Amino acid sequence: MKYHKKYLPLIIGTALAIGIFMGSKLNFKDTTEKIFATNSKKDKLNRLIDYIDYEYVDQVNTDSIVDVTVNGILENLDPHSVYIPSDRYAESADDMRGNFVGIGVSYYVYNDTIAVIRAIEGGPAARAGIKGGDRILYADGRPLFGEDAIRDSITDYLKGEKNSKVKLKVLRRGEDKLLDFSFRRKEVPLVSVDAAYKLTQDLGYIKVNRFSETTYEEFDEALDELKDGGIKSLVLDLRDNPGGYISTAERIADEFLEDDKLVLITKNKSGDINKTYATRKGDFEKGKIYVLINENSASASEIVAGALQDNDKGTIIGRRSFGKGLVQREMSLGDGSAVRLTIARYYTPTGRSIQRPYGNGNDAYYSEYEKRYKNGELESKENIEVADSLRFVTPGGKVVYGGGGIIPDIFVPKDTSVENETLQYVSRSGFMSYFIFEFLEENRAQFKNMTFAEFYDNYQIPEDLADRFMDYAKFNESHIELDGYEQKLDRALKANIAQQLFGPNAFEHILNDADPMLRKVYDLEYPIETENENEGSE
Repeated sequence: MKYHKKYLPLIIGTALAIGIFMGSKLNFKDTTEKIFATNSKKDKLNRLIDYIDYEYVDQVNTDSIVDVTVNGILENLDPHSVYIPSDRYAESADDMRGNFVGIGVSYYVYNDTIAVIRAIEGGPAARAGIKGGDRILYADGRPLFGEDAIRDSITDYLKGEKNSKVKLKVLRRGEDKLLDFSFRRKEVPLVSVDAAYKLTQDLGYIKVNRFSETTYEEFDEALDELKDGGIKSLVLDLRDNPGGYISTAERIADEFLEDDKLVLITKNKSGDINKTYATRKGDFEKGKIYVLINENSASASEIVAGALQDNDKGTIIGRRSFGKGLVQREMSLGDGSAVRLTIARYYTPTGRSIQRPYGNGNDAYYSEYEKRYKNGELESKENIEVADSLRFVTPGGKVVYGGGGIIPDIFVPKDTSVENETLQYVSRSGFMSYFIFEFLEENRAQFKNMTFAEFYDNYQIPEDLADRFMDYAKFNESHIELDGYEQKLDRALKANIAQQLFGPNAFEHILNDADPMLRKVYDLEYPIETENENEGSE
């Protein structure tokens, strides 16, 4: 090929520029394969994925390899830096946002059919007239029943864009033909305040199950209603609450603390310290506050409990909390997935970190419950291991400890028997609710037009229902006897019926009737002085 003379300087100049660029990248100790590497650590991973993609003998889903790689990297950091794959991100985002767009029903896939447990109060389905026990058979003409109806697909059909229309065909017991419903999908709240009601005339109760974007508004509304009802004291139940947004925890703690009281301290990698203070007049600064925690109360729950304890506000009741003192920030990875990366540590107002050690790996970290069970900590406060080097003193002179959770002011032991642990699990895990749904299918008519007050005061569990549940759960086959726990089983059955008929507030109301931590609250709130209580004994 011949070049015109007038192009020769341009060609030479371009060649020189390319040569200079390549020369700047060369390391003559490197092999030719590394000449173009700009960041060896990142390129190593990219190159390995490319080799597998293009050269490996079998077809491999490299997306799954990337997921494993990311998880492996994070596992070497700390237990709370986690990867959220793209197929789980939407659900995770909904949970933290506190709402989702859909029709607003809780349901089971029951005998290959969508069976409505309960239409969520205020949601589009409830307003349209969907009821518990209804079977949703079609959505926009698509069948939602049979073996081919996959759970994920069902969710896709019921959820959708905000204000998008959906047409349902519903089978209802007692109706001769399918019922037609047409309405628009709306934002449906994922409730984080499970219960709010008066325990006594002047003692209120609020249970928070997580700290989402909407939790403070839910909490504030519940507290206002209880205050309007005349309460002077409040129980804040944070048991089994895994945490959530720090800002939500700070706002809730602020309701109980006077202006300028220190709420939280955070410290990042650079040593930058940020302090959060109570900033305004809280709604319950003058009221008496009791906070319930247990071994599953973590993160934001511990921020609230620690802020109150370190400011000598209220009484913390229960068992030592989980022990998470790390702060995460969610960061997008650009493909619909994300990582929650630990960016700081937090400290309670006295300066203590309540983060448990995690140097022995994630398996050891998350088997802490077994360790606490074996050393007897769940049954006696004296068995909680503390270090004198992590001893702190509150302004009021109370001794508190760092190094692994919030130790309550008043300890309440746990019944760790197999029978109690099993009963607690089946009561709250959803297992018992399947059985109750079948019971209601046979008996739903008897609860028609019944109010919760009538149900609470008058309804008695049928004598054979407990035995039927024992058979259903195969307790007898597992040699699990509930001798001595009959009343507790009946109460759990009644609570699960109430939940499906009236919602989570009714569920907690019934289970709390014999709750040992609440009994301790009653003892503190209404002390009974009995003179000569041992009179006549020897």
